[in-house]
Amino acid sequence: MSIPYKAIDWKNEKLVLLDQTLLPVQEAYNTYDTVLPLIDAIQRLVVRGAPALGVTGAYGVVIAMDQAVREHWSSAQLEKAIDDIRDARPTAVNLAWAVEKIRTRISEGRDVVLAIAHQFAEEDCQSSTEMGIIGADWLINALGKKPLTLLTHCNTGSLATTGTGTALGVIREMHTRGLVKEVYADESRPLLQGARLTAWELMKSGIPHRIQPDGAAAMAIMTGRIDAALIGADRIAHNGDSANKIGSLGVALACHEAGIPFLVVAPESSVDRTISSGKDIHIEIRGDEELTFFKGIQVA
Repeated sequence: MSIPYKAIDWKNEKLVLLDQTLLPVQEAYNTYDTVLPLIDAIQRLVVRGAPALGVTGAYGVVIAMDQAVREHWSSAQLEKAIDDIRDARPTAVNLAWAVEKIRTRISEGRDVVLAIAHQFAEEDCQSSTEMGIIGADWLINALGKKPLTLLTHCNTGSLATTGTGTALGVIREMHTRGLVKEVYADESRPLLQGARLTAWELMKSGIPHRIQPDGAAAMAIMTGRIDAALIGADRIAHNGDSANKIGSLGVALACHEAGIPFLVVAPESSVDRTISSGKDIHIEIRGDEELTFFKGIQVA
């Protein structure tokens, strides 16, 4: 499936990010060639989604190396800048994974590091395609070759990866096979990644969908409207415990009670084998203003 937009790109020696805070009202792209604005973009969710953060972190190391040359940084300053990129979002393991993997190659030179960042982007794109096929095949084997009504939570598409997506990649693959009746997209409060981003992507792909409040998900599942639910993951522990957007647990419990499939779709880079279970996952606590303000207006 051809995607008419890119969340992440490298052009003219700068990182280009689609500003997801402005979607769906405005499709705007920002460029980055210094570290602090990039960290701010990561923390403000200009770019988000675990796989996308990994690729962004890899390019961030290149940006740090370029800035170090321009501004005559010491090696300690460069290492500190790379640490700050790595730590910008603590829950999504892909960011730290990519930064730590690529920083071991810094001694080989900037061109090598940039080539590795490009490789990460390409591998993420390919993994989206493969996950889509695997997930679609699994759903067909489990539920039969028939159009399904699917539920998804948060955003896991091309805005969260460099390809078709993780959970949304499976939905797109099902759509290309003519096997999607409708998608229920949870609004995914408080920043509405489902209502703003997933619905926008589904619309762009021509996939029938509706937006529902997060609180309606359990009712939709328990009343038999949903055939299966799919989510992504920010981090997966060694035992399979998964951390994802707030609200994912309620969807999982409702699916379990209703006896329908609940799929976590994520690349290998989202698996953290250094932690034994979900209790060891560092959960990011976002600021109060994301709940008490909306578009600069105080609502609580």
